[in-house]
Amino acid sequence: MDSGDPRRELGEQIAGEIALSEEPGATLRKWRTDFDVSQTRLAEQLDVSASVISDYESGRRESPGIGVVRRVVFGLLDIDESRGGRHIRQYARLVSAGFESDIVLDLREYATPLQLATFYDRIGGEAVVDGPDSVSGHTVIDGIEAIRRLSSEEFYRLYGQSTSRALVFTNVTTGEGPLVAMRVVTPTPNAVILHGLTPDELWKHAPAIARLDGFALGVVETPLEDMLEALRSLS
Repeated sequence: MDSGDPRRELGEQIAGEIALSEEPGATLRKWRTDFDVSQTRLAEQLDVSASVISDYESGRRESPGIGVVRRVVFGLLDIDESRGGRHIRQYARLVSAGFESDIVLDLREYATPLQLATFYDRIGGEAVVDGPDSVSGHTVIDGIEAIRRLSSEEFYRLYGQSTSRALVFTNVTTGEGPLVAMRVVTPTPNAVILHGLTPDELWKHAPAIARLDGFALGVVETPLEDMLEALRSLS
């Protein structure tokens, strides 16, 4: 394949993570579920029984060798392409924006604007401060890695095609870091969502900053993988 091909690069990333993982079966399961592929569907693609996939993922079989990993990766990518290539395109968007997958966990645009109340409902979130009432996309980032490694200009690129979006910070404790970071980013997104917090755990100055800068502020306690799965269903 040509250099810079997102399918090849994504395949190399998946294969590398599985091969280097201390629990390759669990890592295989993570990627399969990220691609929204059932064990049965992957087994059909690979022409094996579903129990084979289950045994690898549970650790009942010896860790998969490079040949098995290669087949699994190609199987996931082929299934994704048969469905329109959503995950491959998503990876290409992250690469083109210059972000690494340990900083940006998900980034997508919606075909039509989504009411923020509906967004909260989908992810199990809660509004803290009202603001713009709709979003046209979302970006999910690791709060610590983003603040540690991104410049203010790079923060702006997190918005993708539009600032009319929800910027979701994970890996936060009180939300102080993300909210302070928003003070130096112009313009701000329509909504900032802090993952893993309750309203009572929120930094006391966060609501005032949100009101001052004019963005909606919310929190969500839904487990990360469940939240990401819900967000991936939005389009």
